Amino acid sequence: MALLASTTLRYRGPLSGLSAEDLRRLMDRAAGSDARVAMRVRELIARVRADGDRALFDFARQFDRVELTTLEVPRAACEAALAALEPSVREALARAARNVALAHAPQTPRLVEVETEPGVLVGRRPDPLGRVGVYAPGGRAVYPSSVLMGVVPAKVAGVGEVIVCSPPGPDGLPHASVLAAAALSGADRVFALGGAGAVAAMAYGTESVPRVDRIVGPGNAYVAEAKLQVVGAVAIEAPAGPSEILVVADGTANPAAVAREMLAQAEHDPEAACVTLALGDALADAIAEEVDRLAERAKRWEIVTSALGSRGAVLSVSSLDEAWPFVADFAPEHLLIATATPQDDLLRVRNAGTVFLGERSSVAYGDYMTGSNHVLPTAGLARAYSGLNLLDFYRWTTYQRVAPRAAESLAEDVGRLADSEGLFAHAEAARAWGRP
Repeated sequence: MALLASTTLRYRGPLSGLSAEDLRRLMDRAAGSDARVAMRVRELIARVRADGDRALFDFARQFDRVELTTLEVPRAACEAALAALEPSVREALARAARNVALAHAPQTPRLVEVETEPGVLVGRRPDPLGRVGVYAPGGRAVYPSSVLMGVVPAKVAGVGEVIVCSPPGPDGLPHASVLAAAALSGADRVFALGGAGAVAAMAYGTESVPRVDRIVGPGNAYVAEAKLQVVGAVAIEAPAGPSEILVVADGTANPAAVAREMLAQAEHDPEAACVTLALGDALADAIAEEVDRLAERAKRWEIVTSALGSRGAVLSVSSLDEAWPFVADFAPEHLLIATATPQDDLLRVRNAGTVFLGERSSVAYGDYMTGSNHVLPTAGLARAYSGLNLLDFYRWTTYQRVAPRAAESLAEDVGRLADSEGLFAHAEAARAWGRP
């Protein structure tokens, strides 16, 4: 079935009218691994591992066009950036930090012990990570809010040390808003480092940059590729790609409100995916027309139109029952339920990074102020990954204790299982405690 024309959107018409190929393209948001990016990142990581700080200073000259004398940003510079922040912006940033702390604190895990048999105790203890690295972009995109999303939960979890890495500007320092956010959120150390070099430095350590246990935070294609390449040495959050939103709307939704949400995500990245499933052709047409109208006057017009032209869709469904299987398969980063009964419809949701209930629950509120973490899985990875949360800043110590009589009880069965696997020393170690 041919789709209706749109001046902005790539796909417009009934969901059932999408060809198999169009549906595949809409679903497939995974960024293909660019062989040139992967090879270049591999070279940069190798340089950092071999040359440490010297490589990082070279990268600053080559990529940031700045001559650094030190990699670490003085704490005084962070405090000065916070003090110089416009008062209303500082107040809003502080409010966001408070809400992030309040939303994450109840997620604190607890020690669990269970007696699986008389005298057999199995326990699991949550231990905060020793050191975490937060990457903060500093090129085309500067997101102090992402600094809060990484640093504040780590501090709430009790992580021993939290460092922030962000590219230097012409003055040799990261963007002032990033420094302010680092100071406000309680980051312990800040480094003027960007790109794959920063990721490698945090993963393996250099003379100046300490090795971390986990790296979190958004970045460009080189940062994303570097995080994937160092995953054998350090933990990362879910692999992340361009931003995305899926809206499910019924007749109670305001077409302009839905269009605003699509534009808000489209302005993030030319590869952002923005999709709406609307109940009925009339609502779908009204939303698509609003998207076209808003796109024409968008301040980030080139980014918005590029995103909507490649991965933008307003599709009609005959009933909401048709929408939910698509939602589960699409597994969006952001899901906005703009229906009459969003709380009830939440029960139908299987896969989503985070869900916004009702059209007034703008995704922008979640990006900045509700306290929910905005570091979320993209490209369908919400099928298996969750958004960044307090558990990401812990590792678990498991332990077990076997009392004397329990050891006697377990000995022979353990010995039989070990013998069956050909592990005879295991069998002997177990049976030794079953003897008088």
